[in-house]
Amino acid sequence: MGWSIPVGTVKGTVVRIHFTFLLFLVWIAVSHYAGGGRDAALEGTIFVILLFLCVLLHEFGHVFAARRYGVQTPDITLLPIGGVARLERIPEEPSQELIIALAGPAVNVVIAAILLVALGGFLPPESVDVQNPGTSMLARLATVNVFLVVFNMIPAFPMDGGRVLRALLASRYGYQRGTQIAATVGQVLAFGLGLLGLMGNPVLVFIAIFVYLGAAGEAHAVQMRQASRGMLAADAMITRFESLRPGSTVEDAVQCLIHTTQHDFPIVDGAGILRGVLTRDDMIRALRDQGPTTSVMAVMRGDIPVIHQRQPLEKALQLMQESQVPAIGVTDGASRLVGLITPENVGEMMMVLAASPPRPKPMPWQRASQTDRME
Repeated sequence: MGWSIPVGTVKGTVVRIHFTFLLFLVWIAVSHYAGGGRDAALEGTIFVILLFLCVLLHEFGHVFAARRYGVQTPDITLLPIGGVARLERIPEEPSQELIIALAGPAVNVVIAAILLVALGGFLPPESVDVQNPGTSMLARLATVNVFLVVFNMIPAFPMDGGRVLRALLASRYGYQRGTQIAATVGQVLAFGLGLLGLMGNPVLVFIAIFVYLGAAGEAHAVQMRQASRGMLAADAMITRFESLRPGSTVEDAVQCLIHTTQHDFPIVDGAGILRGVLTRDDMIRALRDQGPTTSVMAVMRGDIPVIHQRQPLEKALQLMQESQVPAIGVTDGASRLVGLITPENVGEMMMVLAASPPRPKPMPWQRASQTDRME
């Protein structure tokens, strides 16, 4: 995620703090200082840091549960609205997704229970107001952890409750149908929260937008995965594109950008091997900061994964999600670049499939002959 700063690594998972989170801490400190001086600012900042430590532990609950099923988590990013753990994939086995989804709130339950024991077994009534500096910090943290459990169990994506609902529905109706129902439930809840927010609570409006977009995004992602099954990488790749040579400069790339509709340009050597991809944003940044004579090799993205054209399209989509790259290279038997797969062309293909009448699937020998012709 852009604008984030890595602060450490735990068991292969990079912990990042988004720049907006640091601004949020500054705002907390300033607002508390204005209301109660230096001590209030220090206490308010410490409370928020401890709160987000609980959020981080919540995300690691998901991480370690996912690892049990072979799913890695490249990074966790802390934002002002909470934490985001980027799993490589979401298991489609309902029981696995259920355990991963419940692992996060379970961590908050344990934290709340430990704090409750430390408080003597009960929460003072005034702890409900977590902004009240007169309440002990432990009591406020216990209350916040209870709130995190309740909030995350709302049955709507992208909260954990939405994934729990999808897992329960998928065990009976299948993964795709379960996702559609869970996404619809989430969007209905978002609509209700939005109406309540319009009555005087702008925070609910923000949460409603967050929930609605999360539900729509999850439904679209699952629809894309389901539609790609049975298709090969060659079925979705772009075959007509301009490429650059390792000796090309940023000025050469700019000319290609102006005279084509491409935004991303592969750098291909004389043997047809993909060396990297130069994106439009990197090109403009290099033109401004380093000049037009800069080599494209110095500013390209070299971490572009490649996949054979006979590999499943679903594998290409998984690679794109895991790597967070602008494109996937598609190669032939000699490892030469023969195509590119980008999020844009995959989205266009999905729109075409959705608008097209259903067609009978080709038999295996027909699929093989079509692929042979492509080579």
